[in-house]
Amino acid sequence: MPADIEGYREYVGARLEPLRRTAYLLCGDWHTADDLVSTALVKLLRHWRRVSTMDSPDAYVRRTLLRVWLDERRRPWRREAVWSTVPDGPVRSATDGAADRLTILALLAELPPRRRAVLVLRYFCDLSVEETARELGCTAGTVKSQSARAIETLRGRLVGTPAHPEEVRTDG
Repeated sequence: MPADIEGYREYVGARLEPLRRTAYLLCGDWHTADDLVSTALVKLLRHWRRVSTMDSPDAYVRRTLLRVWLDERRRPWRREAVWSTVPDGPVRSATDGAADRLTILALLAELPPRRRAVLVLRYFCDLSVEETARELGCTAGTVKSQSARAIETLRGRLVGTPAHPEEVRTDG
């Protein structure tokens, strides 16, 4: 058990909601997001003594959350079938932006895990290219290419034109 349990509680209390939102953007489901955050925070507690002395404990927690999400996606019961046609969309209301948010979340869910993680880290967590590369354990060039391809795919799907036929997901 870490000696500085009060420091851990303060840290978690201050960052719980941003972590939940980040997890939600990664997985697209609030219940799964809560599970991911819980698992990441247990891992953080195990290593709190070391993490609390780091320059950026937020980076450690984000990376842990990202790895927990990727591990969860690899589980066989999480794989879903991909359908060739999209079901009828929600009814749009002029006063409600919820349909737009749902559309964006649905499009994010269709992206491969690495591209989705790049978009969430770059544009939601507001990390630089280098910080995102460090979090994902890849090069800055990979982050740039993955974000460009992800944005191109999202734009293509938003306007209704397929981005690249060879990029159809089959792995769930």
